[in-house]
Amino acid sequence: MNKEVIIEKINAFLIDEFEVDSDDIQSDANLKDTLGLDSLDYVDLVVSIESNFGVKLVEADFVGIDSFQSFYNLIENKLKAKAN
Repeated sequence: MNKEVIIEKINAFLIDEFEVDSDDIQSDANLKDTLGLDSLDYVDLVVSIESNFGVKLVEADFVGIDSFQSFYNLIENKLKAKAN
């Protein structure tokens, strides 16, 4: 799965499940602030990633994840690691 497909897939479920406006999803925008994430929302986000991509995320994975771009990179790296 290439990066463009990863980004499209992530954005699609963020728009659907977190009811965020597509115009608010910018690669350098703050993920937490834009989505209005609280601790329960992070659980929903992890479940969504697991169901959409088949990769597991743990709390430590979110350290340093502040922008959408860093989140996309995290998922891309998890998918690469899973493939190896």
